[in-house]
Amino acid sequence: MKQTAPMLVCLAGILWGTMGIFVRQYNELGLGSMEIVAVRAVVTVVMLFVFLLIYNRKLLRIHIRDLWCFLGTGLCSILFFNFCYFKAITMTSLSVAAVLLYTAPAIVMVLSRILFQEKLTWIKVLALATTFLGCVLVTGVIGSDTQLSIGGILIGLGAGLGYALYSIFSRYALERGYHSFTISFYTFLIASAGVMLYVILNAFLPVLPSIQMGKAMLICVKDGYMLGFTLLFGLVSTVLPYILYTIGLTAVENGKASIIASIEPVVATVLGVVLFHEKLTWNGILGILLVLGAIIMCNTKIKSQSIKCKKNMK
Repeated sequence: MKQTAPMLVCLAGILWGTMGIFVRQYNELGLGSMEIVAVRAVVTVVMLFVFLLIYNRKLLRIHIRDLWCFLGTGLCSILFFNFCYFKAITMTSLSVAAVLLYTAPAIVMVLSRILFQEKLTWIKVLALATTFLGCVLVTGVIGSDTQLSIGGILIGLGAGLGYALYSIFSRYALERGYHSFTISFYTFLIASAGVMLYVILNAFLPVLPSIQMGKAMLICVKDGYMLGFTLLFGLVSTVLPYILYTIGLTAVENGKASIIASIEPVVATVLGVVLFHEKLTWNGILGILLVLGAIIMCNTKIKSQSIKCKKNMK
């Protein structure tokens, strides 16, 4: 597992990087950001529930005393991160919001040092700085004329915090013996409930957003193509990457895992060039090389240390 775990985390980041393909299609159909989040969460819950019923329904069991772990991954991470990220985009720009989001590895590293006593080595710090600089270059924030505000920066940092908290709360759940399937299912079950409540409360009349959400769901299942596309969206962008990332956390330190998963913007950029004919600047190329270099640094300079966890099954 120590040899394969970093590859699982990297594969999770690669799959997360494909999300833009699906989001563009939903945007063309008129779905808003939070509606897409809701579709993603609901489809993920349904797919995982059916899978666990067939695979091992015992994995659906959790202890009430451990519910806070899943409230942390579902509300404090998934829902809070998405809300802050989309809000930051409206207050700053897509590139600035993306850069602020990728403060997450630094937050993970600091919190893991405090909460789990993970070592803070110079290699980690160097890899972290290299990753962040690479993300800055890839997103194209350097040279842009975007005006920053204190509110936009704080909301963007909130997105980074929410993104980071998945690693933290997942670690607690793993240490309590929960399977990665269980963690992923309850994360998105709680996130689904949270995002539905947000959409309903986001308007003065609760009927209106309910109609909008119902319309969004109808769009996703109105024909065979969209149903298949929506199931693929849930599988590729959510179910598989979150399961792979959570499994990887059993043998990779939180800080390293967060850095390795930063391959996501690299994949998103490459797919944008290949599929949507977006321009790739020299800054972008340099950023890609820096992120890849940081990932190599994490896996070759220091031997992965196994995190002592209970077996991730109940």
